[in-house]
Amino acid sequence: MSWLPDDIDDDDDKYADYEARNRPNPKGNRARTKTRPEHLDAVTGRVLTVDRGRYAVLVNAGDPDEHEAIASRASELRKQPVVTGDLVDLVGDTSGDDGTLSRIVRIQERKTLLRRSADDSDEVERIIVANADQMLIVVAAANPEPRPRLVDRYLVAAFDAGITPILCITKTDLVDPAPFLANFAGLDIAVVESAENEWPIERLTALMSGHSTVAVGHSGVGKSTLVNALVPEANRAIGRVNAVTGRGRHTSSSTVSLRIGDGWIIDTPGVRSFGLGHVNPDNILRSFTDLAAIAADCPRGCTHLPDAPDCAIIERVGAGELGEIGRLRLDSLQRLLTALA
Repeated sequence: MSWLPDDIDDDDDKYADYEARNRPNPKGNRARTKTRPEHLDAVTGRVLTVDRGRYAVLVNAGDPDEHEAIASRASELRKQPVVTGDLVDLVGDTSGDDGTLSRIVRIQERKTLLRRSADDSDEVERIIVANADQMLIVVAAANPEPRPRLVDRYLVAAFDAGITPILCITKTDLVDPAPFLANFAGLDIAVVESAENEWPIERLTALMSGHSTVAVGHSGVGKSTLVNALVPEANRAIGRVNAVTGRGRHTSSSTVSLRIGDGWIIDTPGVRSFGLGHVNPDNILRSFTDLAAIAADCPRGCTHLPDAPDCAIIERVGAGELGEIGRLRLDSLQRLLTALA
């Protein structure tokens, strides 16, 4: 059946190709292709901070002409988060001059990813920083009160990511930190203590030399104050602890990477919770290399928790084979696994 009007003859040459006409592209655009340009002229940059879809990127890091450029994210990366610490490839105007905007077209392979979830039941991960190899966990000895279980969660996230933790205790002039530090006696991690306005700058700078260190901590513990002491030009916002609730205020609202000597410190906003829904428990045990070797003799599916039957680690620690340090390390392992569970 023809759809032509009744007064038009199907055999009329005038309308012979009417039904087979080619409609032009109304937008005049070329057909889409999945082939993307290789961007062989791209330059490498380090993402310093992220602000509402714009990225401050350090170009030519370490060279005399290093400078910051502002970039947006290419459309092909819209489903891939670009975070502070990322090494990226840039195209476009990378001069950094006022009013210029370059474009991030690739994210280079990441060495580490520090992640957290909204809560322990949420397996959707939020990437905090990329390529950090150290975590500076900042805790106040008092005001606000230290939270060992929150520190446990930071440690879990660090071990899961393959990041070396460092513990920094502030406000030691108010309270002796020894009872709190006893919670972590079984862990082989560096501990730095500081009184108010007496920051151990030289030691911290030495620990961070040649490393990319992400600073984390509960709101109000003095993390941003510490960052300002280490990098005076940082001018990170600081706040005070609420005298009624004992809670710190959220002051730093963004994650920013700052140079310290030949290393980097990445300041993050203070948090009151740290979800671990994305963490694989096996990564925690692997961080305890001595206990992981013994775990090879455990039954399949062993949890290594106090009620685990025939756990080789528990049996050897109970027999005194690993001494007091073994007992402390097992206690730390079980506490971290419990925090994850």
